[in-house]
Amino acid sequence: MPKYYEHKVCGYYLYYTSFCIVECMHVHASDANLTESGAAKFFVRGDGSTIVQKRGVLNDREIKVIQRFIKDHYLEMYEMWKTDSNNGFYSGR
Repeated sequence: MPKYYEHKVCGYYLYYTSFCIVECMHVHASDANLTESGAAKFFVRGDGSTIVQKRGVLNDREIKVIQRFIKDHYLEMYEMWKTDSNNGFYSGR
């Protein structure tokens, strides 16, 4: 399961799984167990903004911090994503 970064952001690892690559680019945020149970899911747009599809156990402050982090780093995260997926950024509303 690829982690975008080895360090945690706001106490959570940011990652995707082999099952994720059939969808557009997104980021899961989870604790050390790296399970989707309790994890948040952020769909990433081409400008780095995100849509929270699932908030998991994250509070509003944690979500905002992670969204800001994704916005600042989405291009380098996308470089990793595209090594495993032919699907691009989220284009919905």
